[in-house]
Amino acid sequence: MKDVIIACDFDSWEKTKAFLERFENEKPFLKIGMELFYAEGPRIVKEIKARGHKIFLDLKLHDIPNTVKKAMKVLSALEIDMCNVHAAGTAEMMKAAIEGLTRPDGTRPLLIAVTQLTSTDGQKLRAELLIEKSMPETVLHYAKNAASAGLDGVVCSPLEAKLIKQVCGQDFLTVTPGVRFAGGDVGDQKRVATPKWARENGSDYIVMGRPITEAADPAAAYRRAKEEFLYE
Repeated sequence: MKDVIIACDFDSWEKTKAFLERFENEKPFLKIGMELFYAEGPRIVKEIKARGHKIFLDLKLHDIPNTVKKAMKVLSALEIDMCNVHAAGTAEMMKAAIEGLTRPDGTRPLLIAVTQLTSTDGQKLRAELLIEKSMPETVLHYAKNAASAGLDGVVCSPLEAKLIKQVCGQDFLTVTPGVRFAGGDVGDQKRVATPKWARENGSDYIVMGRPITEAADPAAAYRRAKEEFLYE
């Protein structure tokens, strides 16, 4: 199911609560990132779940397999709907993440892997990460590793979603940040797209932060994003 995920990039529960109170009828799918989780801890997940929201816990785990497995076991006790790791941690680490995330009854949240951050472009890939392959080749390789490890999908730019679908299958999820309204400020993002373009090119979920959280009317901006992504 396609959906719009709002990145709640706040530094406190008070600011998050004030933002959520701008929504009278909707219960948006929310992303809790490092800033908010580190500020408030696991209680922020419980507070938001109690309000009826789905949660993507975006902590991007990247460590040795055993450490990631143990961390995922802790996260599996929270009522999250989606979480992630860095695909660069290797297939062994991703398999360990699934093991840790899977509960005794066999259930678990969706697990996706970050391929390359949307703030990274081809020049940084070569000059700073010393990866000589092109961005599409690198992202696709990471996505194939994630698929072979048993993950549900990847975080990628909308620019790579269609290719990933072609290679990894239509059921392999593509969660795409770097989405902005036409004419909007791209901020620190390098590889961006509009909601409509993202939908037409294979995105299952789009993640939008500032275009919604900093809008004069966040609820209206959220409805616009859903309209453009799901229906336009």
